[in-house]
Amino acid sequence: MSRILVIGATGLIGSHIAARLAARGHAVMGIARDVVPASDRLPTVEWDRVDVATARAEDWARHLAGVDAIVNCAGALQSGPVDRLSGTHDQGPQMLFAACRAAGVRRVVHFSAIGVDRATPTEFSRTKLAGDAALMASDLDWVVLRPSVVLGAPAYGASALIRGLAALPVLPVMPDTAPLQPVSLNDVVATAVHFVDPATPGHVVVEIAGPEAMSFVELVQRYRRWLGFSPALEVGLPAWLARTVYRLGDLAARLGWRPPVRSTAQREIARGAVGDLSDWSRLTGITPQSITDMLAMHPASVQEGWFARLYLLKPVVLVSLVLFWIGSGLASLGPGYAAGLGLIAPELGGPAAAFVVLGGGIVDLLIGFGIAFRRTTRPALLAGIVVSLLYAVAGTILTPWLWLDPLAPLLKIAPVIALLLVALATLEDR
Repeated sequence: MSRILVIGATGLIGSHIAARLAARGHAVMGIARDVVPASDRLPTVEWDRVDVATARAEDWARHLAGVDAIVNCAGALQSGPVDRLSGTHDQGPQMLFAACRAAGVRRVVHFSAIGVDRATPTEFSRTKLAGDAALMASDLDWVVLRPSVVLGAPAYGASALIRGLAALPVLPVMPDTAPLQPVSLNDVVATAVHFVDPATPGHVVVEIAGPEAMSFVELVQRYRRWLGFSPALEVGLPAWLARTVYRLGDLAARLGWRPPVRSTAQREIARGAVGDLSDWSRLTGITPQSITDMLAMHPASVQEGWFARLYLLKPVVLVSLVLFWIGSGLASLGPGYAAGLGLIAPELGGPAAAFVVLGGGIVDLLIGFGIAFRRTTRPALLAGIVVSLLYAVAGTILTPWLWLDPLAPLLKIAPVIALLLVALATLEDR
């Protein structure tokens, strides 16, 4: 059996390639930026942390010792605080390819994206093509795989968005979308595993696409039927509203989130994702499975319905919590300061009451902004739960009559804590 390095091994495609190779008896090392959760989920894989975007050729040396083949699945949709596409797709892989030559590792299976050789409307497709060109210009035994939209049992990115949209009774239709040929995750994994073998042809570029071409809306409607829902009412969005949605996605990305709806997605779906299956089938012997057949073989469970309904509720919950905590803080520091002071001053005295009201307002603001930024969301949510419980205890001691107030200010702490717990439970994307 071979020793294989899988880069981007915590992603949708990379994790399943690593698992499949390990199940076949190969010694697999998974490489990613964050390997802590993955090391528990895939204990049959050896794990190490490397950021492809910043690693130099010499940084790869210890990872490549004894390696027979590389599968590079590293990728991102759009540059931002978390991702730098030029490093992830182009400069970083060039460092990796140089390290492979130095270490004597010949076979490199490299994931790109379908259609980048025909149009490059975004930094995503331009950097993908540049990384492909660098590998193809090398003397390595390379294989470039260019899949279409990849769908399977797991949900992440576009596949998660499709399920979330499928749960809506009214389906918003974005303008300027081109046809897709979505491909089964199992077929993509099988293709990568096939080409890891150095006996298979090298120096080939393989487009991987499903046998069915369809619009994005048709794809969502198929998932809706799979979930057991009646067809959704389709409503076309005007161009200005669609642009607003994409820009909101860009704003979320600047805060460290990775929403699938961003300006890069807008331009890439206008390009479409279709390709020629003939070389793929000829080189691998794989008969591509249609998305219709893939869904039919795996009936939707109640958990699938839960995920679909919760997916688009997740940003609603998070935004609501951000607005709630920031609004509460601004109210305490501004127009509500006098009311708050008058409420607790009789119990604490003026100076102490002022400290509590001002301190509470500042803490509320910090929690709200902490939830907004992805890097600090988890500790901010936990802090929100603790502070809410402290508010309930303090309110019970200082103003117990508020439990019977018609506006129920203390009773409303319970649903706030419930929303914080829901946000924590749904926080992780993969």
